[in-house]
Amino acid sequence: MAQRGGDLSPARLSPGLMRIDVNVLLGAYPFRRVPGTSPDAVVRAMDRVGVDVGWATHLPGLFWRDPAEGNAWLYETARREPRLRPVAAVHPGLPGWERTLAEAVSSRVPAVRCDPTFYGLDPAGAELHRLASACAEARVLLMLAVRLEDGRQRHPNDRAAELPAAAVRLLLRSHPGTRLLVTHADRSFVEEVHFGSTRAESARIWWDICWLWGPPEDHLETLLTTIGIERFVFGSGQPLRLPEASLAKLDLLDLVPEQRALVEQRNAASAEGG
Repeated sequence: MAQRGGDLSPARLSPGLMRIDVNVLLGAYPFRRVPGTSPDAVVRAMDRVGVDVGWATHLPGLFWRDPAEGNAWLYETARREPRLRPVAAVHPGLPGWERTLAEAVSSRVPAVRCDPTFYGLDPAGAELHRLASACAEARVLLMLAVRLEDGRQRHPNDRAAELPAAAVRLLLRSHPGTRLLVTHADRSFVEEVHFGSTRAESARIWWDICWLWGPPEDHLETLLTTIGIERFVFGSGQPLRLPEASLAKLDLLDLVPEQRALVEQRNAASAEGG
């Protein structure tokens, strides 16, 4: 932030601001060469845009039969680099997933993730609802991605369907304590879930901003007004996406420091803490 201060108006700067990126990916991507996927490279990218803490996912594991096999590497990486907090993967369709969840909770993760369409699970099925209920009982945030890449640039063998908005609404209703963090959602997806849910349900879901358009479409600005700034968190999707893009969206908005602090830090802390 100190390096970028000269590029920002004083109204955009908040003393002591911590920026949390809830959507950081580590490790090789199977469908194309992506530079900067190592933990060291990701931390350097975080430094470049003033991110203090990244909630980190093991990217290759999303495509493994048992994505939880990447959790041990993720925990060890986080021990070596405390600015990276592990988001453990849980596959509720495999035996022993309860132990995986318990290990994640004992490791004090900020969230666990399940990406049903990548795992070959029904996103509206009983397995995912059992996981959502177990996360609610354990008071841990459940993260899901709508997609990872634009369908127009995906490899022919990358056939996982996008997460349906209706499945997210059902998850919110599966347990009164379920809390969700959904990444890579566009404006229409966010609106379909939000306006199709009750006020109490909508208060238990947060959205990252990496797939929301800034100017000239101004989708992010619209959603901050119609849905509420307290529902959105800073997420970049790096290194599959440039972290500067998410930062630029905020820089181009007329937000006071208190509002930026909500998106960049406090909403994520609220989502994690319940």
